[in-house]
Amino acid sequence: MSRVRLIARDELRLMARNRVAVIAFVLLVLLTLVAVASSWAHQRTSADLRARHAAAAEEAFDAQPDRHPHRVVHYGHFIFRPLGPLAAFDPGVDSFTGNSMFLEGHRQNTANFGDVRQSSLLVRFGQLTPAFVLQVVAPLLLVFLGYGALARESERGTLRLLMLGGASRGQVVRGKLLALGAVAVLAGLPAMIGFALIAGQPGALALPMLTIATGYLAYLALWVVLVLAVSALVRRSRDALLALVALWAITVVLLPRIVPDMAGAAVPLQNRLQTDVAIGRDLRQMGDSHNPGDPHFAEFKQSVLDRYGVSRVEDLPVNYKGVMALEGERMTSELFDRYAGASYAAQERQNDLVRTAGILSPAIAIRDLSMAAAGTDFAGHRRFLEQAEAYRYTLVQRLNRLQAEGVAYADDVAVDPGADRRKRVDAGNWDAMPDFRFDAPDGDTLVRAAMPGLLIVAGWLGVAALLLAFATRRLGDRR
Repeated sequence: MSRVRLIARDELRLMARNRVAVIAFVLLVLLTLVAVASSWAHQRTSADLRARHAAAAEEAFDAQPDRHPHRVVHYGHFIFRPLGPLAAFDPGVDSFTGNSMFLEGHRQNTANFGDVRQSSLLVRFGQLTPAFVLQVVAPLLLVFLGYGALARESERGTLRLLMLGGASRGQVVRGKLLALGAVAVLAGLPAMIGFALIAGQPGALALPMLTIATGYLAYLALWVVLVLAVSALVRRSRDALLALVALWAITVVLLPRIVPDMAGAAVPLQNRLQTDVAIGRDLRQMGDSHNPGDPHFAEFKQSVLDRYGVSRVEDLPVNYKGVMALEGERMTSELFDRYAGASYAAQERQNDLVRTAGILSPAIAIRDLSMAAAGTDFAGHRRFLEQAEAYRYTLVQRLNRLQAEGVAYADDVAVDPGADRRKRVDAGNWDAMPDFRFDAPDGDTLVRAAMPGLLIVAGWLGVAALLLAFATRRLGDRR
């Protein structure tokens, strides 16, 4: 057996004799299995719940009786964001952003019913998911198992005995790397059970899954190398433990918590109340489609009359109130899109700042990689919002067009007892409206979004490897 393997075997034997280390490792494995099981169950339950609510909303919308199309515009419709298979591994921002939207005319609503708003504050620290265990808990276990791997040998004088026995510095370090790397693989193995479960689901994409697996492999390898590099650089095991715990606390706990707040302070974002007030102000300046005497719509009215070559709205071949509703929805939707675009741009700048901080924290980089490849990052949420708005606008305009073409203007403005019945349209029109279908991104799109995080983690691993190489050359030279 080679010296490297002998050193690795002895290191593993020493870890196995440490009861605290064994208990910690077993707890990590159990925690990961619980995280896999709970995330899997939560994802399945949430997906089924959303599917049932979506079906119920569709049924309620289609079951409306004969009524005026504009009443249906204000009746509204609920839609739900479907969960991708990889959300079982890393739910990302879904718990914070909400998963359903109420669509109605003249208004662009936000997503609602996020898990954080319906759960304890502990969810804000981090959900118990396989991604959370690998990002936060697994590195801490590697720290406690490997902090003394090389510092202990120097501190006790056994390093010189190994070298006198014919082992080189490089062989000693490679042996320790092999031992701690084996522990890292065993620690990450239960999380791969989650991937095995996900792989059997319809819609699971192989390329994003491979990207996530590669990213976490590089992330755990990074911590293995960092632990041994610090252990080789310091004089005592105690100092190595303090330095590594501090490094873990700063890069894994502190920076991922404070960097988003700093990005939010650097790039202010209007809240919902401020946005609604600003939109209301702009709407008053643009004109009111419900007010026939509004200056803008007075001009619009004349343009419609000129287009059809008539002098009165009563002579139009279409219902002018429906035509006016079409124009009003077009104008308000353009305004909504402008404010939404400004909000998206601000949030993208915030996210860019957070991603840049991945240079200081590999935990931020692996988190971005994981969410991006799973399709549960901000881009995935924005994709849902944009598709929801496109569906809302299409639905409302179809209803407005139904009013313009299916309801007579004379009936629409009449106030006699039978007018309400005459201005209703057949209930079969509601069933003819298209259902909402979320267009999920393909694997290439998800992988491209995950590449920056993977490159940062790989860069960290390269720097850590250089640091370990430097520490290896100095190993045993301290007095």
